[in-house]
Amino acid sequence: MKKYILALVAMCAAVAYADAQVTGAGGQQIDTTDIYGERADSLDAAVFVSRQAGNYLSKGKEIRTEVISAAGLCKMACCNLAESFENSASVTVGYSDAVTGARQIRLLGLSGVYTQMLDETRPVMRGLSAPFGLSYVPGQWLESIQIAKGSSSVINGVECMTGQINMEHRKPTDEKPLFINAAVMSDTKIDFNIASSLQMGYKWSTVILGHVSGNIATHDMNGDSFLDEPKMLQFNLSNRWLYMADNGMQIRFGVRAIQDSRLGGQVLKEDGKDVFYSHNDYMLTHDAVNPWGSDINNRSINGYLKVGVPLNEDNSQNIALIADYNYQDMDSYFGATKYLAGQHSAYANLLYQNVINDSHKFTVGLNGTFDRYEEIFRRTIFYNLREDVLGSNDPVFTNLANAGVFGEYTYHAGEKFSAIAGLRGDWFAGQGFKVSPRVTLKYMPVDEIVLRANGGRGLRYSTPLVDNIGVFSTGKKFVGAYDKHILEDAWTVGGNITYYMPFGASSNTYLSFDYFRTQFAQQMVVDYECNDDPTSIHFYALNGKRSYTDNFQVDFSVDPVERFNITATFRYTNARIELEGKGLVEKPMTSQYKGVLNLQYATNLNRWIFDFTASVNGPCRVYDFMKDMDGIKKVNGKFYSPVYPLLYAQVTRRFKGWDVYVGAENLTNFTQKNPIISAANPRAASFDASCIWGPLMGIKAHVGFRFTLWKKA
Repeated sequence: MKKYILALVAMCAAVAYADAQVTGAGGQQIDTTDIYGERADSLDAAVFVSRQAGNYLSKGKEIRTEVISAAGLCKMACCNLAESFENSASVTVGYSDAVTGARQIRLLGLSGVYTQMLDETRPVMRGLSAPFGLSYVPGQWLESIQIAKGSSSVINGVECMTGQINMEHRKPTDEKPLFINAAVMSDTKIDFNIASSLQMGYKWSTVILGHVSGNIATHDMNGDSFLDEPKMLQFNLSNRWLYMADNGMQIRFGVRAIQDSRLGGQVLKEDGKDVFYSHNDYMLTHDAVNPWGSDINNRSINGYLKVGVPLNEDNSQNIALIADYNYQDMDSYFGATKYLAGQHSAYANLLYQNVINDSHKFTVGLNGTFDRYEEIFRRTIFYNLREDVLGSNDPVFTNLANAGVFGEYTYHAGEKFSAIAGLRGDWFAGQGFKVSPRVTLKYMPVDEIVLRANGGRGLRYSTPLVDNIGVFSTGKKFVGAYDKHILEDAWTVGGNITYYMPFGASSNTYLSFDYFRTQFAQQMVVDYECNDDPTSIHFYALNGKRSYTDNFQVDFSVDPVERFNITATFRYTNARIELEGKGLVEKPMTSQYKGVLNLQYATNLNRWIFDFTASVNGPCRVYDFMKDMDGIKKVNGKFYSPVYPLLYAQVTRRFKGWDVYVGAENLTNFTQKNPIISAANPRAASFDASCIWGPLMGIKAHVGFRFTLWKKA
């Protein structure tokens, strides 16, 4: 299978190169970011080159939106989406555990499962695809990322709680028949991306996206016998199409396939050779010498369709259909635990939009999601000196579905004031009918000041084991509702004020402050501290107890001189949850604050680009059983991780059609030392590789290149 995928990627590159030798057809090119958007007509006469800001706050959006542009995605190696947020304090990225390499984000101080991930307005990374989904989006496949805080539009579904992260991919209409990006890291990880946008006349265009990544060697820098990162190999192929009819109808469709394997855990020596974990040979005995580890294979196939039909000449009225199907298959083994699962997911959205005039617009529609899970879960551990078995080898089938009707009204009073009021009514299988209102307000008393406020309700089915995949990398007993899918319910309200200052070398000097609060009415709680038992993890519903997060953030950006940008951001989080037997406590493993300073300087014509990012990461309250781990300090009777800095730097040299870049990550070489509890005895109930608060890898250097072939005029 791997050979076929590699051959297909190579064939795509050959086709793209051959097409590049032919002068492109003239005429208009359509470039839309949604079903309908503004037309971007190409000009053959001249090309204007300007410097794009890497990270900035969008002034025109009604909701507080941070944009990471294509330039921002090039500031570091940005091999995948998980590595694209280092310049942002809004989004924090960390490891789920020290074994699998799974990455998770936090927005507004809460896990990424409460953030709705969108691929050009289609919900993605749901259920089984969530733990590793960030690593399946190559950064160089993207044009931009938009991070919207708070309750967003009702149009895209009801699962948005803390915000939305929307990804804009390279478009079929790009004037780039061939783009290649390749990078190699000092830890031997190799990353290769290819993109080819082809226009076949005025009506048809397509983009082919390919990705291969993996590591050649393995490392155990702290000598605990566990790999610092798993052995990985990923293949990723996507093909997107656009058809533009003469009457303005647009049809977008595409397919994508992913295969990913990762082997992590212990490496033991036998006759001078490395012996890795094998789930077929692993024996759960007290004196076993075969290594403990994890073996995970993910396979995914996705297809989508977006159809937009104008109902009049000026497109003020239109209907649209968005449909998406995804199959995710995950075979995973952790020591003597196996979790074999498949998920069929379907999403459909039918909507009608009417732009009455410049002041009034409304959208109404129907949408829904359906998820069918097939799971085999069997977990065998030592507990109280004897074997404890959960689950069975028989598959369990679960259907989770919701269907909703929605309406959204938008009012604009010129550029001074706008309001968006949305209302959804959703039927949830087994949960009944739920109503979700959302409101967004924007006011500009003067051109230099923007005030925003928004609030609303979000709902989602929990998938406890997948949402918290790190629990598999422990020797702890699972207690309670680990196999239940409660409907989580949260309200988020907040606001933002941005002041655009009249100084600097550009018009984009601003100071921004925002505050958001998320409060749960219902939540799945994963409690490592219940009954002060460090050998069990309890799963239970919040059921009337308190759980909330307050999030404050300040952003400042200025170009003191031409081609030199300074961006500084600071975020403070106050997260609290009421746990059984403990009352209201600071939410564990949640960083209190993060500060980021980014400096970028470009020489004339952007021939040289210098990027430097420094961040300081605040402490988090850790579990009491972590008190003896390196770096943990006791403050007012509680235990906290240390404050630590991270530094990143990159230098890019640009040539005609070529970029060459060299950089390094984690220049301070700070790591969470000995992050695995009871690493010497992974069969013990005290074994825990999920208590991660800091980086697992030290300094990493990288070198790479980007090649862009532009279509000839």
